[in-house]
Amino acid sequence: MEVRTYSVPGMHCAHCKDALEREISTVEGVHSVQAEPASKLVTISGLSLSDEALREAIEEAGYEAA
Repeated sequence: MEVRTYSVPGMHCAHCKDALEREISTVEGVHSVQAEPASKLVTISGLSLSDEALREAIEEAGYEAA
């Protein structure tokens, strides 16, 4: 199981958290997603995770990974 953490400075609230978790969870290989608005970190665990696909999902949700 891989774990990746991304800083998402634009995440401020529960709506942001839900949007990110919903979009990232659709990426192939993702097992779980935890977005934390307080720390502005998104932690993703799964198998054979693609950095490019994860960053695209973050952008699709309307945010940018730092």
